[in-house]
Amino acid sequence: MAATVPHTLSVTNVWGGPGGKEIIRGVSFIIPSRRVTVLMGPNGSGKSTLANCIAGHPDHSITKGKISFNKKNILRLSPWQRSRLGIFLAFQHPVEISGIILYDFLMTAYNATMGKIANQSDFSQRVDQALEILNMNRNFLDRELNAGLSGGEQKKAELLQLLVLQPRFIILDEIDSGLDVDALKVIGRAVKKLQKQGSGFLVITHYQRLLNYLSVDTVLVLRSGKIVARGNRQLAKKIEKSGYQAL
Repeated sequence: MAATVPHTLSVTNVWGGPGGKEIIRGVSFIIPSRRVTVLMGPNGSGKSTLANCIAGHPDHSITKGKISFNKKNILRLSPWQRSRLGIFLAFQHPVEISGIILYDFLMTAYNATMGKIANQSDFSQRVDQALEILNMNRNFLDRELNAGLSGGEQKKAELLQLLVLQPRFIILDEIDSGLDVDALKVIGRAVKKLQKQGSGFLVITHYQRLLNYLSVDTVLVLRSGKIVARGNRQLAKKIEKSGYQAL
C-alpha cells in the first residue's frame, strides 16, 4: 500500500513475547511517517520479539499495553490485516518457497495489497524502477522466491518487495547482517526512496555502520526487554566504541 498520507505507529507500555512470555517489558515509542528509528541491543534483548509483536506473529502475544497504527488499536488484527494497513516486516531469515516465481509473487502481493488487479504496464514499470534502485537485472524476477538464493540475494528480494509494495510502515530486522559496503549503500538508497514517499521505519541492527547510509532520527537501545537509552546517531557511535555496558 503506497505511503501517501501521514501516519504514525505508536507502541505504548507493551509487555509480551512468544507463548505469552514477557520478553518485552514496558516498551514505548512513537514513529511518525518519514522517520527512521533504529533499534539496537545485545543478543537476546528482545529486538526480534518486539518486531514480531508489531507484525502480529501468531506465536507472540501482548499481555499488557497497546500497539496502534494511525490511532487504530491493531492488537486484535491478524498479520494479514496488519499487512493490509501497510505494516511490513522484512525477515532476518526470509522463508524459501520453491515453485513460486518472484515476479508472480510480487504481482499477487501487489494486487492483494491494492485490492484490485494491477495494470500490467504500470506494474512492470514500477518493478523496473525498483530494480534500477537495487542495481538488479530483470532476470532475477524469474528466480524462485528465496529458494537457491544467497543471503545477500534474499535480502535484495526483500528490498524489491518493499519498493514495489511501498508499505506505510516497515520493520527491517537485521537486514544488514553479513553484507558488504556496496550492499549497505543499496539498502540506504532503498530506505531513502521509501522514506521520501512517506514510509516510516524501525531498523533493527547490531552495527553502527548501516547508519552511515540512513537519515536516522532516533536511536533506541533495548536490553533485557526494556528501552534503556534513547538518542541520536551519536548514541550508536558510543555503543560501537564502548559497548552496551557503558550505558
